[in-house]
Amino acid sequence: MPSLKVITLGCSKNTVDTEHLLAQLPADAYTIFPEDYAGPVDYLLLNTCGFIGDAKQESIDAILAEAERKKRGEIGKIIVFGCLSQRYAADLPKLIPEVDEWFGARDLAPVVRALGAVPRHDLRNARRFDAGGRAYAYLKISEGCDRRCSYCAIPFIRGAHRSVPIEDVVEEARGLAAGGVKELILIAQDTTYYGLDLYGRRALADLLRALSDVPGIEWIRLHYSYPEGFPEDVLKEMAVNPKICKYLDIPLQHISDKVLHNMHRGVTGDWTRALIRRLREEIPGVVLRTTVIVGHPGEGPAEFQELLDFAREARFERLGAFKYSEEEGTWGAQNLKDDVPEEEKQRRYDALMGLQEGISAEFNASRVGKVERVLADDVVNGKLVCRSQYESPEVDGEIIVSVPSGTDPASFVGRFLDVRIVGAEDYDLFATFA
Repeated sequence: MPSLKVITLGCSKNTVDTEHLLAQLPADAYTIFPEDYAGPVDYLLLNTCGFIGDAKQESIDAILAEAERKKRGEIGKIIVFGCLSQRYAADLPKLIPEVDEWFGARDLAPVVRALGAVPRHDLRNARRFDAGGRAYAYLKISEGCDRRCSYCAIPFIRGAHRSVPIEDVVEEARGLAAGGVKELILIAQDTTYYGLDLYGRRALADLLRALSDVPGIEWIRLHYSYPEGFPEDVLKEMAVNPKICKYLDIPLQHISDKVLHNMHRGVTGDWTRALIRRLREEIPGVVLRTTVIVGHPGEGPAEFQELLDFAREARFERLGAFKYSEEEGTWGAQNLKDDVPEEEKQRRYDALMGLQEGISAEFNASRVGKVERVLADDVVNGKLVCRSQYESPEVDGEIIVSVPSGTDPASFVGRFLDVRIVGAEDYDLFATFA
């Protein structure tokens, strides 16, 4: 069989795309090697990111590195697809001629054909997903976005919002559960917008209930929930449904009215504060994760101080930040001046994340002595790497669990365990079997 190496860059949505694509290939079509394989291959498949400056540069660097390997005779053919090639389809083939074929991000069928297979509609919900003991999987419930945040290039990369029908999402979830997956992490450009195009209403709560009925699924986690128009019935479902993690990823981006207006977010600071209060009140014990942008046009010292004060008051258990990156083609790039110097953006980023480090440390310290249910993801240096419902993989801290003497830690991977928290750092926790 010809050999195929696959590299996936960018967010978890790209990971899902790659897994859908590989499921379209016959099982005996290729010997597939992982990203860390350094040997020669017949085909190199690279799924790119084109969201912000750093991500674009990472994708370009990866393509150039593989092009050099091709020149040395280590790769037969390079196929590139995804957000970067969707965004710069007219330019990239001229700049990097070593790539044999370029494809976008909106349709995987041409990539499947380029790999010698015939796209099959009956496999649209299939994933080539080798869990290898890993018990979580990302589940993409929609594609594209109808919102027009001034800084964001996603709508003209991924296109308009398109929900996946409930029955298709459930079928995909059943397949993942059959492969050993116990936790589903729901992702989209905006999960709370789900269903409007198909059902004429927001249907995320209906989807959550349907997924809760899938045998084998024990945790369901929500990511990328846009704050404006947050569905009331989702709040209620999160409060009463034991399978939905008391965890919500809700990117707020800022709190200043001036900056929110420039961002075209459709909300105000007071509205945002009221939403956070309601989330805390109506979902007791919820852990909130948010992301914000520092250095956006219109963010002066007063607006940044308001953001700092908000982070201090809201006490998000998880908070990530990005430095504003002007993206060509966006409303912001065409109408707003990127007037915050890079060194000032970095200073603001460091100040915000320094504040958040202390908040995270206090939250972790409050958990010492408690018994928590965790899911074991991996073994590192003889100890289990786990997460509770309050940690999402890849973006949050971890719970490092010492196993009893004489037991094989690998035997616990993919299982739920009860552990007692015995130590805490700023982001990670330490535990023993309860």
